[in-house]
Amino acid sequence: MNDDFKDFDLTPTLSFDVEENSDEKINLAKEEKKEVFKEEEIELSEEEKKMVEAFVEKIDLTNSNSVLQYGAGAQKKIADFSGVALNNVKSKDLGEVGDMLSSVVVQLKDFENGEEKKGIFSFFKKQSQKIDNMKAKYGKVEDNINKICTSLEKHQIQLLKDIAMLDKMYEVNLAYLKELNMYILAGKKKLESSRNGELKRLSDLAISTGRTEDAQRANDFASLCDRFEKKIHDLELTKMVSIQMAPQIRLIQNNDSIMSEKIQSTIVNTIPLWKSQIVLALGVAHSTNAIKAQNEVTNMTNELLRKNAETLKMSSIETAKAAERGIVDIETLKTTNEALISTLDEVMTIQNQGREKRKEAEKELKGIEEQLKNKLLELRR
Repeated sequence: MNDDFKDFDLTPTLSFDVEENSDEKINLAKEEKKEVFKEEEIELSEEEKKMVEAFVEKIDLTNSNSVLQYGAGAQKKIADFSGVALNNVKSKDLGEVGDMLSSVVVQLKDFENGEEKKGIFSFFKKQSQKIDNMKAKYGKVEDNINKICTSLEKHQIQLLKDIAMLDKMYEVNLAYLKELNMYILAGKKKLESSRNGELKRLSDLAISTGRTEDAQRANDFASLCDRFEKKIHDLELTKMVSIQMAPQIRLIQNNDSIMSEKIQSTIVNTIPLWKSQIVLALGVAHSTNAIKAQNEVTNMTNELLRKNAETLKMSSIETAKAAERGIVDIETLKTTNEALISTLDEVMTIQNQGREKRKEAEKELKGIEEQLKNKLLELRR
């Protein structure tokens, strides 16, 4: 809280002078909280009553300046006090904190579960990324929560200072109200005594003498009384402003107290609950991912077992078939035998053909030999 209050004197004083103390200030934030008066308990002490009685004797209705300045000091104090109160007492709100809270709520809801890719390796990679993303998001939320804690604590300190300041304001207002009451009481007593005393004497004198100047004196004094009565009425209007300020101060003080309690509840209850929920959420995420990982491993194991069983089945069947199969298949022997027979048949055919050709060649050789021999015999002749 800024030290913007003036150092108002709480001791009631009665004077025809207007105090010029508008530049002096009071630090109400450092004042200890005191027990304040209730409006209905405002009563004048014996000393204050004597002060009023003494001041009544000093009031001179024939002094225009005295009547003009009557109660002006108290009115100025009320005006100065009202101005300071207007500048310093404001309704507090949690607009900034409310925006931060809304932002946190949005972030808490903004956790997306993307589609998972199939496959054991892509599964573990995906889950690891999800955990990292979740931790990063929760880290941002935690930072915002810490900022909210700091902001709320500052708001609470400010509100507590304002509550103490409002107590002081209420006390100052009651002191000025008492002073204003003393002016009004003194003025009414002076007005009553003047009308019943001096005005009655002047009126009786004017009636008895019948002189114009005596009648004018009575009329002038009556006008002075009327002017003074209007001045007292102005003081009563100022008094009403001071009376209205008392419940206004209490209303603002009550609002500050309620907001301070709400802030305290937020710091003590809500924010720790948020942090607990963050821990639980991370724990649940870890557990959920562990369960998913275990299920994925189990599914993969079952798939491998099924594939291995199928492979073993096929291998066993092929092995059994191979075991029951001979070294050489019958079909192979048949084919080989047929090929061998065919080969032998061809060989025999070739041999027979060769034999026939040799016989023919032998005949031809004999014929050639015979021809040669005959030719030689012819040469000998």
